[in-house]
Amino acid sequence: MTDLLRHVLRHGDRALVLAQRLGQWITHSPELEQDMAFANISLDLIGQARYLYTYAGEQEGQGHDEDHFAYWRGPTEFYNPLIVEQPNGDFAQTIARQFLHDCYALAYWQAMTGSADATLAGLAERARSETAFHLRHARSWLVRLGTGTEESHARMQNGLDAMWCYTDELGPISDEADLRAVGLVRDGDLRAVWEAAVKTGLAEASLVRPDVEVAHSGGWQGDHSEHLDELLEELQSVARAHRGAKW
Repeated sequence: MTDLLRHVLRHGDRALVLAQRLGQWITHSPELEQDMAFANISLDLIGQARYLYTYAGEQEGQGHDEDHFAYWRGPTEFYNPLIVEQPNGDFAQTIARQFLHDCYALAYWQAMTGSADATLAGLAERARSETAFHLRHARSWLVRLGTGTEESHARMQNGLDAMWCYTDELGPISDEADLRAVGLVRDGDLRAVWEAAVKTGLAEASLVRPDVEVAHSGGWQGDHSEHLDELLEELQSVARAHRGAKW
């Protein structure tokens, strides 16, 4: 697998896995408008994943399409960061995960508009607009819950504490130095941009940055939690039960 192919799969997997998690909220959200918001964000992420998987198929050159990458790989063949596969928990935990992820995703797509790869730069132009909306939505709920009642504040802080140990992966990936050297990946200031966005959001929401000693990582390399197995079993069940089926 080339470095570029792995990079493309990493971000396709990131989008698809998070889309699946958000889809689990549909009909379970605290209000109808939130059902629609999560559905729309999930569809945006699926669109990004489809674009990236199609490009991955072109890079791989083995005739694989987007369905192959979504439905016919096992957990160790996925390269998403650990944070997106974590269970939804309560609504506040989902918002914490979304906010932390979206601060990263927006910084990533903004940087990638300068990629020397025309396909990735083109997607980045569209994806950064979508992701800016996703972040506004997550941040509005972060502030609403963080500055709301005593209970909503406590739940929001607890959700943030639960997700923080997965944030070490939200920055430049160490094994992509060669891609950065030739300009295919532009993410040198990614962690600093993420830190600044998170700091501003937490301050507005009256939340405290968690002090977590244990940091979990390995998702970008295919080392996942047990939660990805469960998520993929649900995501891939229909395709695998009806191999070759057509609409």
